[in-house]
Amino acid sequence: MQTVFIVLLSIFTIMETFSQNITTDRQPVAAGRFYPADKETLTKDLSRLFESCKKSPDNWNVRAIISPHAGYMFSGKIAASAFSAIPKNAIYKNIFIIGSSHVMYFNGASVYNCGDYITPLGKVPVNKEIANKLIKNNKVFNFPINAHLQEHSIENQLPFIQYYFKEMPTIVPVIIGTDDENTVKKIAEALRPWFTPENLFIISSDFSHYPAYKDAIENDSLTAMSIISGSPKTFLNTLSNNTSKQIPGLVTSMCGWTSGLALLYLVEGNNKLEIKLIDYCNSGDSPNAGKDEVVGYNAIIMIDKKQDAATVHETKNSFSFTDTEKKQLFAIAKSSIQAKLNDNKNIVLDEKSFPENLKNPMGAFVTLKINGDLRGCIGRFISSEPLYKVVQESAISSAFEDPRFNPLTKDEYRKTTIEITVLGPLKKINNINEIILGKHGIYIKKNNRAGTMLPQVATENGWTVEEFLGFTSRDKAGLGWDGWKDAEIFIYEGVVLEDN
Repeated sequence: MQTVFIVLLSIFTIMETFSQNITTDRQPVAAGRFYPADKETLTKDLSRLFESCKKSPDNWNVRAIISPHAGYMFSGKIAASAFSAIPKNAIYKNIFIIGSSHVMYFNGASVYNCGDYITPLGKVPVNKEIANKLIKNNKVFNFPINAHLQEHSIENQLPFIQYYFKEMPTIVPVIIGTDDENTVKKIAEALRPWFTPENLFIISSDFSHYPAYKDAIENDSLTAMSIISGSPKTFLNTLSNNTSKQIPGLVTSMCGWTSGLALLYLVEGNNKLEIKLIDYCNSGDSPNAGKDEVVGYNAIIMIDKKQDAATVHETKNSFSFTDTEKKQLFAIAKSSIQAKLNDNKNIVLDEKSFPENLKNPMGAFVTLKINGDLRGCIGRFISSEPLYKVVQESAISSAFEDPRFNPLTKDEYRKTTIEITVLGPLKKINNINEIILGKHGIYIKKNNRAGTMLPQVATENGWTVEEFLGFTSRDKAGLGWDGWKDAEIFIYEGVVLEDN
């Protein structure tokens, strides 16, 4: 009789929120159950799994993987196939591990922020700064850390990470406790600022639970193909269709479907990413299990598509600034404000003293803050004037001409921090799924009304894309909350410079 190491989902509502400020490492609970608790045995098992797994080309830029989390004797080879698609020399800043809760229900997500994760191979550091930011800025993440304590879906990925990566990145462990699609979408939007090439996303999930062997193969193939489509709607429809077939024994087509859905919301409409199926088996393929009630395992990866010549050219011409150039821009902003404050005059800038990069005609905004609160923000989208001059004029306008505030005083200036956002060209879009929070600013225009918000505003406030559009439409363009729906929408990228 097959023994499957799966904890069934217990449905109950969290009635009180537990403190997330206790400093304590999360101890292993799956060791000795899903994988060996002994370090030496675990290392040997991982070595064997990686030696025997399916190998992939070593030149892919892997952005995300879907990896199973069952007992290693059943699913370990498929997990190793997913990880092996990542080049051995790949370096990631953070690994976001997302799993769906098997032990409790709550209407959002829980991110572990009060310690590190422990396995028999040692400590896995948690990026507590990102975890705290997710909690602080997003109500949907404000759920108790005890969701992690008995959950195996995150933990089962960690030994693979520890064994495979030469340089251990920090992790951001996320447990999704809801099956509400709109809430999952909000979770995805909160994670979007970090869905970048420098971070790896791991979706921890098995697939079909408890159908017969042949039924599992067919069902798991349909589910995998719906994920490869990149469409949340196709994925959800496939799950619904699978259920409607009333396949004997089938409890779920994918136990971590909400985690998979979050990933699909992140990639929806992005034609620069490609999703691939790497390997598949189910527990019936193991000599330790029967074929009557099986669990399915897919290894799926998401990679950057190969760039064509035009894309490479565009990438090479993306704007950036050296440390020296950044210092010059802030010197311009500060000296311009000080001259106006102290002598009520404008300084004359010598164009010959600036590098060519600062002479390019570009838009920019200068933002002033006092103790984190906005004190002024004015700028231009596009300009025929050089960047250094736009920064000078925007700094003066932000300090003394922003109609929302009185002119800046000398006392206020001593407490003021300055932020400069340099803007790329405007691009008109027809699908709001092209908006990437934290990367894109938006500009909404209808008839003679228009308004904008900078890229960082959405992430600072923890908004979804729809909220970003709504606030910009209502508060900046004066079109009302839903005015963006029949207006022209433009996006632009911004390089945010902070004074060090």
